[in-house]
Amino acid sequence: MTRNEFVQLCGILGVGLPIQAAFGSCSKDEPILEASDTVIIIGAGAAGLSAAYLLRQRRVDVQILEAASHYGGRMIRTTDFADFPIPLGAEWLHVERGVFDEIVNDPSTTVSIHTTPYDPNMDYGVFEGRRVSVADIGFTIDQKFVNATWYDFFEAYITPFVRDRISYGQIVKTIDYSGEQVIVQTTNGEFSANRVIVTVPVKMLQKGTIAFIPELPSEKQDAINNVTVWDGCKAFIEFSEKFYPTFIGFDITPETDGQKLYYDAAYGQNTAQNILGLFAVGTGTLPYVNLSDDNLLDYMLTELDALFDGQASANYVKHLFQNWNEAPFANGAYLVDHEDWRRVRTLGESVGNQLFFAGDAYTTGEDWSSVHAAARSAKRVVEALLG
Repeated sequence: MTRNEFVQLCGILGVGLPIQAAFGSCSKDEPILEASDTVIIIGAGAAGLSAAYLLRQRRVDVQILEAASHYGGRMIRTTDFADFPIPLGAEWLHVERGVFDEIVNDPSTTVSIHTTPYDPNMDYGVFEGRRVSVADIGFTIDQKFVNATWYDFFEAYITPFVRDRISYGQIVKTIDYSGEQVIVQTTNGEFSANRVIVTVPVKMLQKGTIAFIPELPSEKQDAINNVTVWDGCKAFIEFSEKFYPTFIGFDITPETDGQKLYYDAAYGQNTAQNILGLFAVGTGTLPYVNLSDDNLLDYMLTELDALFDGQASANYVKHLFQNWNEAPFANGAYLVDHEDWRRVRTLGESVGNQLFFAGDAYTTGEDWSSVHAAARSAKRVVEALLG
């Protein structure tokens, strides 16, 4: 057996390997973790759950500190609005389905989550009064989850293995990495570990909600301060009749300022309900995020009535609104699409061998602002820890 074949075999068998083998024979770089080391993960979103899951596969002692009363972060969804789950945050699969197997990291597990691509021959959109194709809107590789969401994927394949390691209501105030042990102070107590993985949304670091002792390196702090996080909101409106196409696009000028899109939220679902979604980031969130609920509804219906000859008001049933700017542990959506990749790469870099960063904003700079990017950043950190 060649070395490459042995390394591949170790990767396949990693779940069942003793910790010494997982940290030693299969690695080409020196591991950072010792066999008895512990890891604290701050945040139970996509990155935090993924990191904990991968570390638990290798029998590493982990603890997740989550500020909210639930896990999932910006993947949250509701099952009360329709007869299929409505994703209030992350909604689409933006890469090939193989990423599911990549996240699960276990060839013995078959992922049964269903997704559906858009049909370029049948589906179309309306943009500024003219008919446009799916490609024009930009949905060429994207897929919709069918009667499921990103949250449901994690609920089925990732969270069951780490649920007992999550401590809720732990709002982190300080992270002291000045000694051999990293001390994390929360509103509910003090925790210590050999390494800490920070996965909180970058907007929270911009607001200074966590104090680092010592302060983060200037290059790291500059990247945190200078990246742009888009405002974000979503809405869902049920109608008694479907009078709209797959997409309704709007012109945001300049394009770097934001995005706004109405879309068929019930696309591909096993449902008779007609649900139209609104996705808006950056200046596209205006004026929705500044309106009261009644005024918000009037604005959306008036906007749609102008496009569809009053059919929105005539067929309105109910609506739901999610303002991510007001979400207490997010305060926004995600990094802008046009962000400087070098800043993103700096966001993802570790500080010494104690502080690590993972999440949709903390990547290598090749991709960001998605669930799959968050999960892959977690894998990168775990690989660095394990060698």
